[in-house]
Amino acid sequence: MKQTKVQYRTSAAKGRKTGMCTFMERIIGQLRSLGRERSAEAYTTALRSFRTFCSGADIALGTLSSDTMQAYEAHLRSRGVSMNTISFYMRILRAVYNRAVEQGHTRQLYPFRHVYTGIDKTVKRAVPIGTVRAIRDIDLTARPALEFARDMFLFSFYTRGMSFIDMAYLRKADVQNGILVYRRRKTGQRLSIRWEGCMQQIATKYTPQANDYLLPIIRTSDNERLQYTNAQHLINHHLHALGRMLRLPAPLSMYVARHSWASAAKAKHIPLSVISQGMGHDSEATTRIYLASLETSVIDRANRKILDSL
Repeated sequence: MKQTKVQYRTSAAKGRKTGMCTFMERIIGQLRSLGRERSAEAYTTALRSFRTFCSGADIALGTLSSDTMQAYEAHLRSRGVSMNTISFYMRILRAVYNRAVEQGHTRQLYPFRHVYTGIDKTVKRAVPIGTVRAIRDIDLTARPALEFARDMFLFSFYTRGMSFIDMAYLRKADVQNGILVYRRRKTGQRLSIRWEGCMQQIATKYTPQANDYLLPIIRTSDNERLQYTNAQHLINHHLHALGRMLRLPAPLSMYVARHSWASAAKAKHIPLSVISQGMGHDSEATTRIYLASLETSVIDRANRKILDSL
């Protein structure tokens, strides 16, 4: 419905009073109140970057222009920020701005129409199955920190590229009758994985006695998120060191384990639909159509093929 001149004037007046950063802080608070910590952290990161560009000033929503956002993009480029990260920030800021428009804080001026909001093709992060084998077989008994990082990498690979946050929240009770069942923290999707001997070896080695968690990533009930983010940072730090020891061409990290499982599955000619369901993907509508009728046993056989090749 077309706005009247009065409505435009009202929105413009609100826009001059409400700052982009102030409004964004309000959205972040709402996200936290809804328990959406990951989204809140992403928005906070984008806000911090935008504030640096603004030198601490709070640009009014009603004066946020295409020129402003193009200048922000140029600012990010000059600092060597990747195009995908630039897009990440822009898409978050655009979502906040559109929310402000919906709430009548400003009229739509389309300030993001000339900045980059796409997705560049990323550098390949997967390592071949031979490298996973080398990671598994290297003797790290004299370096326990690297050994633990290596074992967490392998556990992710063994469990179809399980994300680190899902590993952190696994409970001992999630393994019953030879099946590991968990829900993805990101999507809420319920996944089940046949419990293999290689998984049990790592669990036996590390499962803590003091709490109900399967892996020693979250150790107390206090600030669980801080515990797993710190653990992830430390593990990735040690994986980088391990990658250098093995003279890998690209940095090794927990995320490489997830990519590597998918790559190994593709190399075994496992259908894309099986790979997608095995990893808990649900972002592509076409893929979801194919995934709807797949049985878990099909995915478990796919995982068995990969593990047998190690």
